Amino acid sequence: MSSSTPSSLSAAAAATPRHTTAALTTEYQTDPVGIDVARPRLSWQLRSDARGLTQAAYQIQVALGMDALARGDLFWDSGKIASDQSVQVDYAGPVLSSSQRYIWRVRTWNRSGEASDWSAPAFWEMGLLRPSDWSAAWITPAWDEDTSKSNPAPLLRKEFAVEGEIRDARLYVTSLGLYEAELNGQRVGDAVLTPGWTSYDHRLVYQTYDVTSQLKSGANALGVTLGNGWYRGPLTWDLERNTYGDRVALLAQLRITYADGRIQTIASDASWKASTGPILLSEIYAGECYDARLKKSGWSQPGYDDRDWSAVRVLDHRKDILVAPLSPPMRRIEEIKPVAILHTPAGETVIDFGQNMVGWVRLKVHGPAGTTVTLRHAEVLDKAGNFYTANLRHAAQQIDYTLSGRGDETFEPHFTFQGFRYVAVQGWPGEPSLESFTGIVVHSDLPRTGHWESSNARLNQLQHNILWGQKGNFVDVPTDCPQRDERLGWTGDAQVFARTAAFNLNVVGFFTKWLRDVAADQKPSGAVPFVIPDVLSRNKETEGSSGWSDVATIAPWTLYLVYGDRRALETQYPSMKAWVEFIRTRAKGDLWTTGWHFGDWLSYATTSPDYPGATTGKDLIASAFYAHSADLLSKAATVLGKADDARTYTELFERIKVAFNREFVTPSGRVGEATQTAYVLALQFDLLPEDKRPEAARRLAADVKRFGNHLTTGFLGTPYLCRVLSDHGQLDTAYALLNQDTYPSWLYPVSQGATTIWERWDGIKPDGTFQDAGMNSFNHYAYGAIGDWMYSVVAGIDIDPAAPGYKHLLIQPRPGGGLTDVRARLETQYGQVASAWKLADGHLELVVEIPPNTRATIRLPGAARMKDVRESGQPLARAAGITQVSRRDDAVIVAAGSGEYRFTYPLRR
Repeated sequence: MSSSTPSSLSAAAAATPRHTTAALTTEYQTDPVGIDVARPRLSWQLRSDARGLTQAAYQIQVALGMDALARGDLFWDSGKIASDQSVQVDYAGPVLSSSQRYIWRVRTWNRSGEASDWSAPAFWEMGLLRPSDWSAAWITPAWDEDTSKSNPAPLLRKEFAVEGEIRDARLYVTSLGLYEAELNGQRVGDAVLTPGWTSYDHRLVYQTYDVTSQLKSGANALGVTLGNGWYRGPLTWDLERNTYGDRVALLAQLRITYADGRIQTIASDASWKASTGPILLSEIYAGECYDARLKKSGWSQPGYDDRDWSAVRVLDHRKDILVAPLSPPMRRIEEIKPVAILHTPAGETVIDFGQNMVGWVRLKVHGPAGTTVTLRHAEVLDKAGNFYTANLRHAAQQIDYTLSGRGDETFEPHFTFQGFRYVAVQGWPGEPSLESFTGIVVHSDLPRTGHWESSNARLNQLQHNILWGQKGNFVDVPTDCPQRDERLGWTGDAQVFARTAAFNLNVVGFFTKWLRDVAADQKPSGAVPFVIPDVLSRNKETEGSSGWSDVATIAPWTLYLVYGDRRALETQYPSMKAWVEFIRTRAKGDLWTTGWHFGDWLSYATTSPDYPGATTGKDLIASAFYAHSADLLSKAATVLGKADDARTYTELFERIKVAFNREFVTPSGRVGEATQTAYVLALQFDLLPEDKRPEAARRLAADVKRFGNHLTTGFLGTPYLCRVLSDHGQLDTAYALLNQDTYPSWLYPVSQGATTIWERWDGIKPDGTFQDAGMNSFNHYAYGAIGDWMYSVVAGIDIDPAAPGYKHLLIQPRPGGGLTDVRARLETQYGQVASAWKLADGHLELVVEIPPNTRATIRLPGAARMKDVRESGQPLARAAGITQVSRRDDAVIVAAGSGEYRFTYPLRR
């Protein structure tokens, strides 16, 4: 076998295996109810324990019911399609109808022509597709309110009769503000903080619930509680109210289909009744005041006496902005039990949950009527061990629960959430116990996809912190922080973290939904606001900021790379183009040197007299991101077949590069202010001539070493730092940064006991004091963007941009940093990918899992000779599933089909 040319091993491949077809999804969801995509995309997975499984063809059948499918009465049959596509296959049948359920199944053929059995049936159900499908009216309580302050949460109710055998029933519902619905005294669904937060002026999400089992023959009742939420509650550090409107309102439509085909509709209208109940105040930042003595028992059940309730009035509000969800809702995801009850030096009783989390506390209490228990929430204790809330600014994060006195009482808040690890308890009747408190973790219900662990416990804690920072800030929008008077969808934070986010959780729907709001709130000029939904510059022009507003190009391209989502790229393309064109109108000489920019936010500020600080010029940063956005736009245009645009923006990118080098790069290779971020952006965005790249990388590594293997980067330089170093021959320096545990570094917060990612490198200083309380979040995920490098370089699971969505996998781990083993796995649309390596006795073992209907290029680092490599004990030439082997630099390169492979070999000395 030659060491200089690839060797074909296809003859050694095993016979094509028998397989099954399973894991059917529609628009990334399993059996979704209430979607409004005109041509839903259908996906499935192939399953087999053998190697080398590739799909050669598929057939999809769709019917209007299980019985119809069984007897072959089909709504649409694709016929046998010769294709290896198994994800995001467009439905191509007749036009779909509102409220209709569609049953579908699929079978596949492998390359030997063997067909799988038909898959188990799956379904999708359409929502209400046109504004005219809504017979319901917007209703609001008829009373007047002082909307300059918080008011008690309204209760709305309606009784109705059911007569006949029910086939199915759906509740379509949304609100101006937040809502919780009850049917016959039972909560409808398990989503919380519905309908979520969107650009309410342009897009308002409604939910669809299957309530068939909650209805009964005869009298029924539907009740809904409304909350202010993001719609009219206090927002931003200015605590501005009524951002989108000054009235909360309900839009609800219950559709009952009887066995005989009759349809009954109960809709929100002027016949409903309204009152208030025990929720006296419930706001995102402030928390909740709840008086259990005011609870109206049975109010959402039939027969309740509502004669003293008020009327409602119909509110004139749009219905043409209603959209079905693209992202999973927020839910109670898990429960955390507290680990200790503390008594602080200041004399407070504090519950420690052991984890900085987002959600709320469920309390169980018994005591006299009128007793008020107060819970205050904080992320950290101060140096002396006292409760610390100064960093919350105006956010009270306080729960006041007044007991009814009727036995054991259990309570959870309704229209608020808190960011906390510690809870200070006041007014508790008797002595509180750990059993009285449960932490309820709340975030968007995004499936876990990635797992990463290593031989280094501190790095494992870092990965834990990255994941928990993401969970705590993915609360329907990608917020910056979950605790203070902010909690906004900052665009810079989201774009730097998007790739890491997609390793940890399935975020395709989450970002697809949010990017629609990016486009909706984009200014007519093309400028993209700093936060989305836009509550900072709403109804006025803004200039946007480099690295923040570039989310318009970076995030859609990331979705395309990670999920192969061409439709998301196509949908966002006008927004991408508008942003680049906005910059072009502001640029001078192909450089963006105008406007206001955040710059390399929160970069390390040294006072060393012989170093200019870590301040990177904003002109350099803005021009670098201008180039990057133009480059991504040209790539998107190429993917979408927009040849003229691809040529235009490729030429623009090249012109910006020339201007960048003329303005910011010296003949000797110094870039800008010679900061780490200056070199990182120039190298990551491919702005330097090839002959200057090694010198720039050398200077970057030298600067890291000059600071004792510490980083000096901020929000914009940090995400790419280790990637640039490892891509340009400085792997050891990248690992030195990763392993550093003194300030500033990723592991410094870990050494201080952090359980999430901090906003600042020194949120808690080495002397135990705090950074500026005006901006010091201890749950701020942006610096967690190092997670991308930990997965894609340390573990080696990466994407081939030419075959996105992990259709062609790159498994190319880069051992180092004193690590002896690393294990990572990732659930992709095709199935599980895994890469696990171990160093022992001068040998490396690499275990790789490749899902069916994909292929991989596997790099075996440090393999001296191909003949020394064994796969599951066999020479490579005899290993099934391996199709090609070659040598490149210091590694053996293996091309393989699906299956699990175990490579072992002695490392080159």
